Amino acid sequence: MRWLRNLVAVTFLLATPVFAAPLQIVALGDSLTQGYGLAPEDGLVPQLQAWLVAAGADVVVQNAGVSGDTTAGGRARLEWSLAGGADALIVALGGNDLLRGLPPEVSRANLDAILSEADARDLPVLLVGLPAPSNYGAEYQTAFDAIFPDLAAAHGALLLENLLAPIMALSAQERSARELMQSDGIHPAPEGVQMVVAQLGPKVLDLLAQVPPR
Repeated sequence: MRWLRNLVAVTFLLATPVFAAPLQIVALGDSLTQGYGLAPEDGLVPQLQAWLVAAGADVVVQNAGVSGDTTAGGRARLEWSLAGGADALIVALGGNDLLRGLPPEVSRANLDAILSEADARDLPVLLVGLPAPSNYGAEYQTAFDAIFPDLAAAHGALLLENLLAPIMALSAQERSARELMQSDGIHPAPEGVQMVVAQLGPKVLDLLAQVPPR
């Protein structure tokens, strides 16, 4: 009767539905991605995860944000950030390059290397930028701001040019009144993150749509 038990077991396995694992997105970034100064549930990645699930996406967003990281730091740790598996990649680096006044050509080379590695792995990418401040001069500002659209076009990546655009569109008085930023004036407070995610979420859905069928 062993053959009969085996037949029953095989029939059961064939009849059991197979559920696909959630898609994996790696969010490679700095303190804005990591959630600096916030309770864990208020950070960018947890809020984005919740937004995507509410939108019906079966996805896990992995927090590969490191506070203080530059484009060079992100480039150096890309391989092990992807080691756990990834179906898509969000690259949100450059803010600390700006804070340090690093040459735009250095930032460009690092981001180009990150996107080239993603291309080699057939990973769709969403490239997220930040605009350069005017205090470095018009030449620096123009060179830095061109990095993100240039590289997105060169690599066929999706682009969100300014992660903080919804907050920056408001006056300083309104940002303060609504407590959208933390006391350092650099990192969003929970409500500010919520505004950022409302802009970022649809772009991430577009990114998920680029993931090849399994």
